[in-house]
Amino acid sequence: MTQRWVRLAASLVAACVLAACSSSGHEPAELKDIKPDVRGRVAWRVSVGDSGPYIFTPGIWNGDYFVTSAEGKLARIDGSNGKRKWRVDTDKPVSGGVGVQDGMVFVGTAKGEVLAYHAEDGKPVWHATVSSEVLSAPAVADGFVVVRSGDGHISGLDAQDGSRKWEYIPTSPPALTLRGAFGFTIDHGVVYVGLAGGKLIALRLTSGELLWETALSMPKGDTELERLTDVVNDPIVDNGQVCAVAFQGRIGCFDAARGTLVWARTASSSGGLAATRTAFFFADDKGSVFAVDRESGGSLWKQDALAYRDLGAPGIVDRYVVVGDFEGYLHMLDIDDGHLAGRMSTDGDPITAAPIQVGKGNFIVQTREGHLYAITLR
Repeated sequence: MTQRWVRLAASLVAACVLAACSSSGHEPAELKDIKPDVRGRVAWRVSVGDSGPYIFTPGIWNGDYFVTSAEGKLARIDGSNGKRKWRVDTDKPVSGGVGVQDGMVFVGTAKGEVLAYHAEDGKPVWHATVSSEVLSAPAVADGFVVVRSGDGHISGLDAQDGSRKWEYIPTSPPALTLRGAFGFTIDHGVVYVGLAGGKLIALRLTSGELLWETALSMPKGDTELERLTDVVNDPIVDNGQVCAVAFQGRIGCFDAARGTLVWARTASSSGGLAATRTAFFFADDKGSVFAVDRESGGSLWKQDALAYRDLGAPGIVDRYVVVGDFEGYLHMLDIDDGHLAGRMSTDGDPITAAPIQVGKGNFIVQTREGHLYAITLR
């Protein structure tokens, strides 16, 4: 039942994108001319392979970028010029990646496999099996590789050989869940995970022990679709707090040690959350971009000019919130007041992954069509 609904929803979104309309059924806002404060210049672009129905973000190590595609190509790209240093064919349908740490590269497959390679030369090291397809990038810390499966299971694997050390299985999963590259965050020996149904949990990295569980959002409504409320970002952990946002739910912060509520407010996002030291930024399912105060959740600004443009996950680059849309445009919003400060086009394919800052004024972003862009703001 769950998989049927998820596949149907994904098919409807894909069909609507191909028809140049918003997945909500509303007409997307037309882009109006703006007087730019900032312009983006493409330093280099490289084709890395189509993402298919998945969301891939590059892994970064030693100044280079590690990228993958749905067809199973895995490559190391020189961060200075976009030249390929190596490429391997995993011979697997890759669905989640890329994680890089301690000289190792990790990707997950649609068949529930985790593949490990040497970052230096791309040689395979080990492969392991988890409960179902892997939709987010595996992460490494303190000798453990943590993997989240599409069915909500969280697995802790040995980073040296891939053997399973522990597995957390959520109780009473909802009948309908969002399908996306929703991951987790590891901080000081704790794995913070946002789950389907609006739950937020903390697990001990070394054992998978549940340290606490709390509700960011509670399902509401009469139908399964109305009750759909999943945490959609890798939790942001900083200054003793863990913060997240849920679809059709709330945005909020909790005490990282105990899971007690600090603040929360009504919000909805399917794309994720970006943060500065003073504010959080997210786009809702209607295409409005919001900024809220990090200490209280109070509203700072709202930008409606990108309504129903199927915005992806936002990223922070210098003083701008950068977000992609379904036509491959990147929009730069001023952090202070949200006005549209700049815009640039890419390959015309949707951008759902968050742009990643890689130095002052520089960022990278991977499109669904499979192009990795290195961009400089000026």
